[in-house]
This record gives sequence, C-alpha cells and structure tokens, in this order.
Amino acid sequence: MPLQPYRNFRFQVEIGDLEAGGFSEVTGFDATFDVVEYREGDYEITPMKMPGLMKYGNITLKQGVADNTVLYDWLMSTLNGEIDLKTIIISLLDESGQVGPQWQVINAWPVKYTAPDFNATSSEVAFESIEFAHEGLTRIGVGVGGTEKTDGSGVSRKNGSPGA
Repeated sequence: MPLQPYRNFRFQVEIGDLEAGGFSEVTGFDATFDVVEYREGDYEITPMKMPGLMKYGNITLKQGVADNTVLYDWLMSTLNGEIDLKTIIISLLDESGQVGPQWQVINAWPVKYTAPDFNATSSEVAFESIEFAHEGLTRIGVGVGGTEKTDGSGVSRKNGSPGA
C-alpha cells in the first residue's frame, strides 16, 4: 500500500518559549542557492556553474486577531534594539493529530507586522500576519512520540524539540 501524503490543513507552530496561539496559514518556506558562474578563456562557450550562498525566504504566519499580543510585543522589542532570536518549529499533523514531518527555522526574528483590513460590510474573521527573517531551514523528520531522529547535522532530537 502506498504511503498517504499529509494534508496541508493540519499543522502546529511552536515559537521558542512564546505562547503565540494558533495560526491559519504559514507561507514563505524556501531555500535557494545563488549560482556562481565562472569561465576561463580556453573553456567551452558556456560558463561553469557552481553553488554560491544559500538564501532563505522570509516566513509569514497568519492568525485571527485575538487579545494575545505576544508576537507584536516581540516585534516592538526588536524596534527597541533587543533582537531576540528564536527557533520556530512547524509540524504537519496526521489524521489523528500526531506530529508528522517537521521543519525547524533557526535564529528567527520579526521583521514585519500587518494589521487586519477592516470592512463594515464584511462578516469575516480579522487576520493579522507577522513575517520573520531567519538564518536556516531544516526538515527534521517525523516527530513520532519518543522516537529519536536527527536532522542530518548530527543534532539529536526527541519528540520534535531541539535539545530534548
């Protein structure tokens, strides 16, 4: 029987030690190598291509507005010169709510906050979003209760949390 892929609508987000609530959307996962071209005079007419720097896109989290201001407060502390880097772990959940594949975002800090749009004729939830810059994205595997796994860097993890 083939493996069933995970659906993208069941997930959880952990942001370091913050109680930030739930999120309805996570976007911006990407990692891209710069391509360095090099050519010497006696080479073929096309240049050699080599990997350069790895760059990561900013990650955006979107949630319904509630009384919780912890993420906004974190952004404002950055404005005051207090850059507090945090690890973010995004986990897909299976049909029974168990943790599946996870991605670890390292040294994240807020760079943009977007307040909700307001419309007196609408009956929708008010959403806010916050965008994070970061220094790395690693797929750390499947968080099966108590099963130890590694992200390829030799760092051992249990239950999907670093250093557990």
